[in-house]
Amino acid sequence: MAAAKAKQWFFKHEQMDFELQIMLGSCYFGTADAGEILMTAECIRSGDAESWVDGWLETAARVRGYADESVGSGNDVSARQAYLRASAYYAATLSMIDGTDDPGRGADYWKEHIECFDRFCSRLSPPAERVEIPYEKTPMPGYFFKPDDSGGPWATIIFNNGSDGPTVAMWGSGVAGALARGYAALVFDGPGQNAMLFMHKLPFRPDWEAVITPVVDFLVARPDVDPNRIALSGISQGGYWILRALAFEHRIAAGIADPGVMDVSTAVAGRFPKRMMKLLEAGEEEEFNKEMGLALKMMGQETRQTVAWRMKPYGADSYFEWIKASQEYNAREVIKQITCPMFIADPDDEQFWPGQSREVYDALESPKALVPFTREEGANWHCEPKARALYDKRMFDWLASVMPA
Repeated sequence: MAAAKAKQWFFKHEQMDFELQIMLGSCYFGTADAGEILMTAECIRSGDAESWVDGWLETAARVRGYADESVGSGNDVSARQAYLRASAYYAATLSMIDGTDDPGRGADYWKEHIECFDRFCSRLSPPAERVEIPYEKTPMPGYFFKPDDSGGPWATIIFNNGSDGPTVAMWGSGVAGALARGYAALVFDGPGQNAMLFMHKLPFRPDWEAVITPVVDFLVARPDVDPNRIALSGISQGGYWILRALAFEHRIAAGIADPGVMDVSTAVAGRFPKRMMKLLEAGEEEEFNKEMGLALKMMGQETRQTVAWRMKPYGADSYFEWIKASQEYNAREVIKQITCPMFIADPDDEQFWPGQSREVYDALESPKALVPFTREEGANWHCEPKARALYDKRMFDWLASVMPA
């Protein structure tokens, strides 16, 4: 199935338009404010990565100033709200940083984003707990969010980020909705994500059970977590990772994929002409890299920037290595090992993995729900960027039926 082409509202540059829709959708949870978004967008030239980064950086610094001002005057609620927005605006720079003259500064902006997010988390009631989850030689950093001061034990949802989402995005991608319904929530950085990428240079891995099993071990050791009520939610590429993990980790009571991702590699390789696929399958690395380089020169800055951004967390040194690595992220051989109930989001106009939510649903043998999100509802595109309220309603209503808070 060919990737769908949905309406772009703000920029001709598809990725910029998608990112802006994500920002607008996050207003529902206070992660952004519409006026701040739209005024920043006015300063951005479509396809110009430098203007994108400069615009969001200026807005982030201004909103962080609001937060610091509120701290100085003892207004913690205002400070908390502004730190959350500032964190999101610093993070917004990262999606285009590889198209600028100095992509290395992205690590500094990521640190600014996480510092603001820390200040937001410390002002929640109750405050979120910064945690370190034992993992091989490098603990995985994360946050444990508590719905109240009762001490639990709570039903808990693990929110597994995708390939490029900043930590702050997880607030609007499930954490806020979970807390409002009485669930505890855990957010963590796995290999290739956020701190594990920016600070420790650890790349993705396909065998995600090696990541999730330590996370579950960490949770079941906590007296405030009910070990029989742990769910696992994956957004974007997390829709593959959770399938892989759930095939092996059976202590989890429910799984949520937004969307379902059976084969990660098709997001890129699925668009290659037959000649490129033949080179890839034949192992012709030098010729493949040459052809890919020539193609990217013709495709323009948007595609080159996107490829640079997507390659980074795989730790690949060449186009060939990147695509070959992504082909290892395939759940077809293990999906029938999943035993827990599954929620699979299926948005119209899915632009990265069209048709795969249905494929995942059809392959599953456990209790399952395939839940459409339509264009008419304003819920189309990858991960329903403009309709997170509707997503929360449907997902959490389903979860309450299989794993109540």
